[in-house]
Amino acid sequence: MRPGEVRVLPGEVRVLPVGPHALLVELADGEHAEAFHAELLRRRERGELPAVREIVPAARTVLIDGIHDRIHGALHDGGRGGIRGAVDAGAVERFARDLASWRVEPLRRESGDPVEIPVVYDGSDLGEVAALWGVPPGEVAALHSRTAFRVAFCGFAPGFGYLTGLPEPLHVPRRATPRTRVPAGAVALAGPYTGVYPRPSPGGWQIVGRMPEPGALWDPAREPAALLAPGTPVRFVPVGAGALPAPRAEAPGPGDTPAGGTPVGA
Repeated sequence: MRPGEVRVLPGEVRVLPVGPHALLVELADGEHAEAFHAELLRRRERGELPAVREIVPAARTVLIDGIHDRIHGALHDGGRGGIRGAVDAGAVERFARDLASWRVEPLRRESGDPVEIPVVYDGSDLGEVAALWGVPPGEVAALHSRTAFRVAFCGFAPGFGYLTGLPEPLHVPRRATPRTRVPAGAVALAGPYTGVYPRPSPGGWQIVGRMPEPGALWDPAREPAALLAPGTPVRFVPVGAGALPAPRAEAPGPGDTPAGGTPVGA
């Protein structure tokens, strides 16, 4: 692949070079991005990828950074650079060509125990979300907590995960006017996503509740520091006054495309 070249792959996938040692893979939508990220992790575990320093999923892209030849990079780099650049360039070209022949398996939801996040459903936007869903405010907690969520990707702030799983009829738009300060622990919705703010910050999502102790979302003294990572299954558990009995999580509904476009930020 020549610098700046865009390779169009089957299924509306584009692979773009990012500097000398990285590729940015653009996919049709969030579900395809999640499936492609999962495929990368499976192939890396089986030793079928070149050596890669980092794989970073996002809403509709996956960044593959630090690509170099697994053998030559180890033998010739020696921690001093020099030959490494030329070797990496070849590895990136070979990897970009190889992607064109990939068959990516459909996204498989994790079957392990989900991370449970306690929520008091008393958010300031609860009434507005209920109106958009066409239900009484008291039913928002039931619908939300009975959904099986999955972390699609992380970003915006350390420890903030973008969780998918709500069926398309329950997607809601961002607030017309973002708040200048959203408290830590706020549980909020935008488009197909649910997120929990790990620290106070500006934000434009619809707040439906709060996590009483949000410190667990990001703990620099813990390894890993983030409680939520891409692919992690999550279940919200109502707590506090009016809490519901803990139900079994249902399978996620169809659709990962938000109404009015993908939310940016939080």
